[in-house]
Amino acid sequence: MPEMPHPTRTAGIRSHPALILLLVSAALSSFLGGCSGGDFGRTRGDFRNDDMHRWLGAEATGSVGMTSSQFQLTENERQLRDLAYPLIEPPHSRPAWKSVFGDYQPLPSPWRQKVVFDRTTYGRALIDEPHRSHTSRYQQLIEDVRNDITRFEPFFASAARVIELDRKRNTSLKMVSELSAREQADAVARMEENTLIVQWVQQCLERRISSYRWSLERLVIQTPDNIAADADRLIGELAAQTANPPVAAQPVLGRAVTVKG
Repeated sequence: MPEMPHPTRTAGIRSHPALILLLVSAALSSFLGGCSGGDFGRTRGDFRNDDMHRWLGAEATGSVGMTSSQFQLTENERQLRDLAYPLIEPPHSRPAWKSVFGDYQPLPSPWRQKVVFDRTTYGRALIDEPHRSHTSRYQQLIEDVRNDITRFEPFFASAARVIELDRKRNTSLKMVSELSAREQADAVARMEENTLIVQWVQQCLERRISSYRWSLERLVIQTPDNIAADADRLIGELAAQTANPPVAAQPVLGRAVTVKG
């Protein structure tokens, strides 16, 4: 008499393809979710390398004709650059799929840019991009402003530490024995890098505020809603913080460009 298949074994064999499909779907979902699981939709930390934002210093000094430092970044300097990038990257309303694969790219410093800053770019993208309801445009604007407010304190706290240590570094240069010309140049270049990065963020914040205000004004006349008051309050809060930063980095060359809105 042929052996009858065990009921439990048979059920397991029949359910095996479905189980595999379920596991694959879960894994794919986890992977895509992980890619977009960074703060504010940014690339997650384990997809980054420690010095991925090192280029900020070289770009800042290079744009004003200076040579970048060859010194390794300190932990504080690396953190300064990591916190600076989200504030330097132009704010924009982006499709959901972009938050999965990311859109990280190096950006030219404001000293290198020859094109006049267009405060309408952000608002036009926000208004023209399809939304399920008019209030979602206000909500996107509010989210972008709130994210900047959230990023403000950590960045300037980091900047304060870096600038204070640079003051001590500058004082120490006079007391270092047998200081080579290369060491002197690298130390000065690093201090210039750090100062320019802080100025870069300050300029970008002023530009963001100008863009946010233009956007809110257009939303109010196109799709008036009481939620506009919340957006206006948050923009005012960000503007007040930006006008009185905890760290006032002095320009290395000339005067820092400001864009009031």
